[in-house]
This record gives sequence, structure tokens and C-alpha cells, in this order.
Amino acid sequence: MSSLSLLDRQLINRFQGGVDLSDRPFQQMARLVDSDESEVMEAVQRLLDDGWLSRFGPLYNAERLGGSLALAAMAVPEAVFDDVVEQVNALPEVAHNYRRDHWLNMWFVLATDSNESMASIISHIEGITSLRVYAFPKQEEFYLGLWFEIGEDGGFTTRSIPAGTSCGSHHLDQLDRRIIAETQAGLPVSHDPCEQVAERVGCWPSEVIERMNGMQEKGVIRRTGLVPNHYRLGFRGNGMTVWNIPDEQLREAGLRLGSLDYVSHCYSRPRHLPDWPYNLFAMVHGRDRDDVKEKLIEMGQVLKPYHQGHEVLFSSAVLKKTGMRLNL
Repeated sequence: MSSLSLLDRQLINRFQGGVDLSDRPFQQMARLVDSDESEVMEAVQRLLDDGWLSRFGPLYNAERLGGSLALAAMAVPEAVFDDVVEQVNALPEVAHNYRRDHWLNMWFVLATDSNESMASIISHIEGITSLRVYAFPKQEEFYLGLWFEIGEDGGFTTRSIPAGTSCGSHHLDQLDRRIIAETQAGLPVSHDPCEQVAERVGCWPSEVIERMNGMQEKGVIRRTGLVPNHYRLGFRGNGMTVWNIPDEQLREAGLRLGSLDYVSHCYSRPRHLPDWPYNLFAMVHGRDRDDVKEKLIEMGQVLKPYHQGHEVLFSSAVLKKTGMRLNL
């Protein structure tokens, strides 16, 4: 953490929860951290180049876009593991891919533009690998978001990002779709990021801002901000905890887990009996595996009235990590 300046820490701590989208967003950020626009832009670009940030831009909600998102897993024999990694990672529908210490040792996220496309890509993966794909589409979201805060001493804490609000439905027209396609990988670091987007999609910068702010109000965009790379920040212990909860108690259990300040994702997902009895998934981040195991004890106490078994699957390698890409 010693390579992060005071300004670096201020930017990461303050703006991962969201940035007001305007024609000069870095100017607004600079005012809030007592700096100037050029210095903030240089710092953000350096944080991106050095891997402290994954990107700067909007976080889209795939379901609100009309797309389909699913977690998927495979049991890959060690003899062909590297070959299967190449096959899976070559697919643009695969956003994240992790190796985990479990008999289901490959876990990846699939993003497609429809449920039909999701079924097709799963079938395709099974065909090219000759392996079964266990699909775990999200059934209910209990929590999504985690604030990684860095202290002056280089230590860190985590806390929840307040959930955004959304109201009503939002019809996406062709301009919306062009804006989404242009920005889902991130926004450029420039004095007026939306000006560059506008040039590429064929409209005025003010219209890009208006459209993106409208999508955020409707929940199509969760937030726009700096996206930290938690691995680079020192969160080496990353465990996906899975729980077997009676269906009638699932929502209460999910809300309880989602309220813990070290849980970044908490969803209900389908079981795959008899192989997989778990229906509640919660992602936990810590300094190391021992840190996560301590948190797991607390989680077990929180869920003591409910759970009928659990496991924690630690990630041992990042096989692929890109932003979600939907072909709209």
C-alpha cells in the first residue's frame, strides 16, 4: 500500500461508491478532495495503468438491460484443465473465470443478451469441452456491493455500499443501446468523457449525460464510479460461501447474510441435486484465508437457525477477468 499517495487513497475511498456524471466529472471530483482536475485525471489514469483500479465507468445491471447473467461451474480433469481454460476464456460471453479449490474447480460468469442465448452458449461449452456445465442463474438478489476503504497506514476495512434506487421500467432505444455498447467497458479518462462517447455514438454530449443519468435512475446503471481491483488492494482471501437453506427460510437468511459488511454479493441460486444441495451464495473478501474463515464462523452463527450445511470455495487463480459485455 506504500505506493499509493494520499490523493490515490482519497479517490479510491471516496468515488468507488459513485461519481456524479456531468460534462466535467473529474473537476467535480477534484473539488471534493481539494485537488485540481488535471492532477485527479493523472492519478486515475495511473491507478488504472498500475492495476489498482479495474476501470472507471458505469456498472450495468444485466437483468435491467434485458440480458441474462449466470454463474456456471465445471469439474475439469487436471489433465485437460489448461485446454479447457483456453476454450472457455476465448468466448466473449465469459466475463470472469476463477479456479476454485473444490471438485467443481472452474467457476465463470456468463453474460448474454437473452435466456435463449444463455441456453445456447451453455450447450456450446458442453459440446466443445465434453464436460457438464452446472448453471446457477441468480434467482433473487439480496445484496450487491462492497466498499474497500484504505487507511493511512495501508490497512483496509470493508463496508456496504448503499443500494441504489430504481423506479419504473425503462425502454431502451437504439441510442441507449449504442451508449451502453460504447461505455460498458468503461469511460475514457478525459476532461469530458461523454464528449468522446457522443462522437462515437452520434449525438450531443449533453444527451449522453441525460441518457446515462436516466438509466441510473431506472436501475439500468447501478452506479458510475471507480472500480477497485480488490486483489491488487491486498484482499487475497476471497471465498465463495454456499449454504443449504430450507426454501421457506431462504429470503430471511439471504437478507441476514447480505447485511454483513464483508459480504460483497449475496444471491439465491438453484440447487443441482444430488450433486449440489446449496441454494444461497455469499461472496466474502478478507486479507487471507484465515481472515475469511473467521468471518465464516460469524456467518454460521447468523444463519444458525436456518442452514443445514455449508462450504467455502476459495479462489486459487484468476483465469479471466473482464467487464461484462452484452451484444445489444
